[in-house]
Amino acid sequence: MSLSTWRASTGAATLVLLFCAGSAGIAAADETPGDGTPDGQTTEINDRQGWEDDTDQPIRVFGPTRCDQGSTWYTITSKKAYHVPSKWNGTSYKDGPGGSMTVSVTKSGTIAVEIGGSVEFSTNAIIAKAKATVSTKVTTSVSIATGHTYTRDIPRNKYGHLQYGSWGYKVKWKKYRLNASNCNGIELGSGTATIPTSETGWKFRETSS
Repeated sequence: MSLSTWRASTGAATLVLLFCAGSAGIAAADETPGDGTPDGQTTEINDRQGWEDDTDQPIRVFGPTRCDQGSTWYTITSKKAYHVPSKWNGTSYKDGPGGSMTVSVTKSGTIAVEIGGSVEFSTNAIIAKAKATVSTKVTTSVSIATGHTYTRDIPRNKYGHLQYGSWGYKVKWKKYRLNASNCNGIELGSGTATIPTSETGWKFRETSS
């Protein structure tokens, strides 16, 4: 099947698979340090330096062998820290050269998970697996409110860019089906996902023009 994006069903059967997948034998990835804010509550963080990864960070997967689990399940095979930008006007600015820039969110909106794959998938199941193996702060969507003013100095002869968004992740996932004859998993397909978290803020970059 060619690579395409499918919308997942969210019925009761999917929820059963979600809980089965959540108990999978996968080693938990390192949790990004947070500020102690309860999961689900938006936290504003400005310009987190060195946040984004240059390469995928593999997540160790054990198995899969699941005779006592559901008939299908998901694994997260790698992650990359990624600032998920808000894609509407009033959340992106450029200024310079030099000096300083003061910005704020002037239009509210929502940043949502984006998933693509070579097979039909459950968004809820992938998010649940990412919560267990990537970060407890990942979420299907995060709401952005107006406000959150921020000031940043711009280096001399440079232009500054400030983009608002969520401090999220890019992950790779795989879907498996149980082979009842030997309890091994048969890979059905794979895909990628860009997932926001409950932490939001401004990302700064500079250019020469």
